[in-house]
Amino acid sequence: MRRLFDINNPLMRFLIALFDLLALSVLWVVFSLPIVTLGAASTALYSAAFHHVRKGEDYLWSSFFTAFKENWKRSTLCFLVELIVVGLLLLEVWVMGGMIRQGYSFGWMYGVTLGLLVLALTWTVYVAAYTARFTGTVKEVLRFSLMLMRAHPVRMLGVVALVVSSLVFALGFPPAVLILPAGVYWGASFPIEAAFMKHLRPEDKARVDKEKNEE
Repeated sequence: MRRLFDINNPLMRFLIALFDLLALSVLWVVFSLPIVTLGAASTALYSAAFHHVRKGEDYLWSSFFTAFKENWKRSTLCFLVELIVVGLLLLEVWVMGGMIRQGYSFGWMYGVTLGLLVLALTWTVYVAAYTARFTGTVKEVLRFSLMLMRAHPVRMLGVVALVVSSLVFALGFPPAVLILPAGVYWGASFPIEAAFMKHLRPEDKARVDKEKNEE
């Protein structure tokens, strides 16, 4: 019985990680409520999912709030750009959907626009990840996050699958929003961090490898 509740027990580690993801998702929802803070909250979510849940660094609250505070300005400016892109695509999907229901044959265009919307939503995950992990101007964050998606299409498709499956699941079971946000960002951190490692400078890669060996 004592081993069952041992913190190093695989089951306990799983339950602790599950609780952390639930807590992070709640924090993300609360900090996103003003809407304009959604970008900063998403950056903080990725940072905490990677540093706290995956690597066991820092406390959950401090990991989230520190990233939120430090990246507030850049994340908000990036979010405004993302909002325009995603908003326009949502509007186009809605208009085309209405035209199809009225009998117009725009099925293939609707599919293309829907695909672009999914890619745009996936891009927001990359933007949050890049902002959380690297410095740079807003323009550099937006540009390099797009370049990473294009440079690693297989890994990008993995993130796309996470985004799509989470959206479908949330639509079918709305309470899942209480854990899905952090779960998606935690899952996305694996292919995204692998892509990051491909583009690190040699000295940065050596530092990251050293940190891994010390864990």
